[in-house]
Amino acid sequence: MATSSSSSKPGGVVGKESSRGEATKATVDDHISQAVQSTSNLLHLMQQSSPSQALLIKLPRNLLAKASTIKNTEQVLEQMPQVISSLDAHIENGLQSIPHLKTVIQLLSNMESSQLNPLSQDDQSREELELVDQISVALN
Repeated sequence: MATSSSSSKPGGVVGKESSRGEATKATVDDHISQAVQSTSNLLHLMQQSSPSQALLIKLPRNLLAKASTIKNTEQVLEQMPQVISSLDAHIENGLQSIPHLKTVIQLLSNMESSQLNPLSQDDQSREELELVDQISVALN
């Protein structure tokens, strides 16, 4: 009600109430500012006195130092299925080559045993040609 009666009066009373409201607002602002500052100081003191604070401060640096390792690990893990698939294909290919390898081993064994047996020049040439033919057949 004081406001409605003061607004009907000429400018002097309104000016006093306006300045009183501004003073009150300034006081409230000061109290809020002090409370925020006190809270900030308290939090700062709590952080400094906390035994785990040293670990918490180091944590971001440790994580930052390991970021490249984490990224490399991620890339390796992303490539792993392709590597496994490629290895599987090579193993399968190698398993399919086993019969050819057995033939080559047998031919090499025959060549070794034929070198141990003294043969005439003609027999040796003929046998070498037969071995070359066997190798070419086995590889095709």
